[in-house]
Amino acid sequence: MSKVDLSPRPVEAMSPRQLERRRNLIAAALSLVNEIGVERLQMKQVSERSGVALGTAYRYFSSKDHLLAAAITDWHRLLLADIVAELRGPRAPAAVADRVVRFVNHGMRAYQRQPQLAHLLVSVSASTDPFASEALHSMARADREALLAVMPDVPPSVQDVVPHIVGNVWQGELTAWVTGRTTLRDARRRLEDVVRLVLTPYHAA
Repeated sequence: MSKVDLSPRPVEAMSPRQLERRRNLIAAALSLVNEIGVERLQMKQVSERSGVALGTAYRYFSSKDHLLAAAITDWHRLLLADIVAELRGPRAPAAVADRVVRFVNHGMRAYQRQPQLAHLLVSVSASTDPFASEALHSMARADREALLAVMPDVPPSVQDVVPHIVGNVWQGELTAWVTGRTTLRDARRRLEDVVRLVLTPYHAA
């Protein structure tokens, strides 16, 4: 007997109606996370809030972790788009280090305003669900693309390593703040120190 494929449907293969259901599930999940937190959230609650049957929800997301990883990834992408739009405008700082400092500070402030989403990001980062991991890899790629968009001064030879360093330090400081190992002020100070250390050599004259 052949195995039944229980993998969730790929986003690119979804119809408009299916994409709408997916958006409804994600919106419901984010709303519930902000209301009751990550730990108490259950797929049944998301199903009821979104109007999508529980069995149908599992056709889109393999698990609670997969849904939450997809939800925070979508929210994070919108955050990045807003930050990049501002930092490519006429009021953006001229120096690349200043632009990236503003980038990470804007990101930290956004999570400060919605601390439950910061907890969500840290929580799903520890998930072993392969589909959750795939969503988080997608988020990491989005971070890299956004950082490269605001640091055109950085030469191609280091365009792989510089966003990797900045992105990982941002994630590490966010995790340290969420888990109570540092204050937000100290996290932002260390972030700025690392950004300036890494990027000051590429300041365009």
